[in-house]
Amino acid sequence: MILALLAAAGFQATASLDRAVAAFTGHAVGEEGGARTPVDARLRLAACPMVSLSWRTEAHDAVVVACSGPDWRLFVPVVRIAGITPAATTAIAQAAVAKAAPVIKRGDPVLVEAGTDGFSVTREGIAMGDAAPGSRFLVKVEDAKGPVQAVATVDGRAVLPGWSQ
Repeated sequence: MILALLAAAGFQATASLDRAVAAFTGHAVGEEGGARTPVDARLRLAACPMVSLSWRTEAHDAVVVACSGPDWRLFVPVVRIAGITPAATTAIAQAAVAKAAPVIKRGDPVLVEAGTDGFSVTREGIAMGDAAPGSRFLVKVEDAKGPVQAVATVDGRAVLPGWSQ
């Protein structure tokens, strides 16, 4: 009932932000590697057609949830994984980046796809950054208000987060 009232008033549903953060981190709220707590349901953020998610630092200590139109940004703290220091987390992140060479480079044309069995939608755009397979990056799509977040798959191809590859 409350979510329906918030949506009708043009506010962003915080439960959808919690689901997006859980999908981004791969861990549920309260689990190691997941958000410490749910996003505060008292927040009255303007509804966002597509949020962008990224790590605040290479230590993966918080997820940045941002909207480019309307313009707002949240920092969601993440539960530390036991036994791993911030320096070790940074080293792990750097090693993972070093192993995966970018398949998409800034300025490359990119075909972004979303779909399931029976249908798919594609759009062409320009990469706004480098991305290795499985990495998230921003794509500038013509006629869109702001950049679109995508997940790199192979050279020149990406999918929208949450859609099959």
